[in-house]
Amino acid sequence: MKCPECGSLNDRVIESRPSTDGTSIRRRRECLDCGARFTSYEKVEEKTLMVQKRDKSYEPFDIRKLERGIRICTDKRQIDPEVVEELVHSIEQSIIKEAGSKRIITSSAIGEEALKELYKVDPVAYVRFASVYRSFSDVKQFVQEIEKIAQVVDSDKQN
Repeated sequence: MKCPECGSLNDRVIESRPSTDGTSIRRRRECLDCGARFTSYEKVEEKTLMVQKRDKSYEPFDIRKLERGIRICTDKRQIDPEVVEELVHSIEQSIIKEAGSKRIITSSAIGEEALKELYKVDPVAYVRFASVYRSFSDVKQFVQEIEKIAQVVDSDKQN
């Protein structure tokens, strides 16, 4: 490990311990040339989660892109920002689990998971997200989606 003070690669580990969340190891080091002490962290390098898009191309999964879409569709709704954060986290955990060891997921699987979770939180946000995700081109598609929601709500009331 290169010393941040003198640049020497000659050091020794004084102490090692796991981080509180168990995802890395913290190491205290001492440079044997200048005596400076510094900390390094060791962490498992995970394979990047890749998204297969509709055109069959791939791109790295970007949680900010998902979060931006969720925030846009929940904008001006009476939804607590913490609920939105939990929603995004829940969607992320579900898609990571679905991707499995291959670490590949389709954009449609992400969209469907987002719709499923949004429906639980706010039906209006669900319709907003669906209109973009499913590329609604006319009012009929909005009406059809709202009628589906109304049927589910009616059946839930009867049960």
